[in-house]
Amino acid sequence: MLPGTERHPHARAVLGAALAPSGSPSHAYLFSGPAGSGKRSVARAFATALLTEGSADPEGAAVRVQHGAHPDLTWVAPTSAAGILVGDVDEAVVAGAARTPFEAQRRVFVIEDADELNDQAANRMLKTLEEPPSFAHLILLTTRPGEVLPTIASRCQPVRFDAPSEEDVAERLQRHGVAPDAALACARLGLGDARRALALALGEGPALRADAEAVARGALRGTVADRPWTALLARARAAGTQAGEEVEAALESRLQYAVAKDHARMRREAGERAKRASRRAQTAALDRGLALVGQWLRDVACVLDGAGELAHNSDRIARLAEDARLGVPPARLRGAQSLVEETRASLALNPNEELALDALGSRLARTLGG
Repeated sequence: MLPGTERHPHARAVLGAALAPSGSPSHAYLFSGPAGSGKRSVARAFATALLTEGSADPEGAAVRVQHGAHPDLTWVAPTSAAGILVGDVDEAVVAGAARTPFEAQRRVFVIEDADELNDQAANRMLKTLEEPPSFAHLILLTTRPGEVLPTIASRCQPVRFDAPSEEDVAERLQRHGVAPDAALACARLGLGDARRALALALGEGPALRADAEAVARGALRGTVADRPWTALLARARAAGTQAGEEVEAALESRLQYAVAKDHARMRREAGERAKRASRRAQTAALDRGLALVGQWLRDVACVLDGAGELAHNSDRIARLAEDARLGVPPARLRGAQSLVEETRASLALNPNEELALDALGSRLARTLGG
């Protein structure tokens, strides 16, 4: 059995039938399922199986696949808020798929967030997907299969990964030492994304929840003069810095397995990736914080409507009840939640984030205060 497919029967059936000794892998797969469902780890395990088949040193090849240093593995992930561009796939995937393998019997190309392929990049890949060389295999990953261009999806064999239940996610968090009430709340706040739930429960997650709560509760009380959202922005900037540093650190690990003549090129490319990764991580972190602000407002409306059992912040019912007693009509709470969603959507346009948050704070205070 392919590691990681134990609780995904569809993925286990499809991928198991493709493995040696009798399997025949497809030229392209579309792995779909919520974030945290295990798509990425299964993609790496599947790539390992494909690239080690027939290898004179399967253990060594497997180690290099796990470190992203195997010459016949290409892994593409969006590093820009604009998604995956032509330049991200032209040389790495389209041209790469036309070249024979360096040492394995196959070449494997993994593309994360395939729903972020823009039209030009998708069109550039069509011929590769339609008429790939026999040795080339593409694995596309997505959390939003409905947003993958039909011309791309129709040329891939679908592989479905199921979302874990709230109870399963909460149990997983408890195994990490999270208290039961906080585990259930983070599972609900994760909206089916086990990885996001874990991030909310551990590390910086509790502080992020507290910062988002401060923004929502401040807006409900009209106390926005101290701009509580600046804490969210500072946290997002720190996440961006960390993401850039992680790209640089990953490069140092890969250089140990790469030939010397490629080092200069790898360093140059990593520098550009680090800049894009930093910006993308900062935007994503701010989006997560704003999502929590919206969820708090939603939960207050649930309590007002007599449906407190539906609250995502189930470990903070007492504070939600305090906010409900302020008497803000549910219609205004939902209007304020819509303002938060508008600001989240605007982040894709690369606005001045500080000004965008200042504007949101003022609009929330006016909407909630009538």
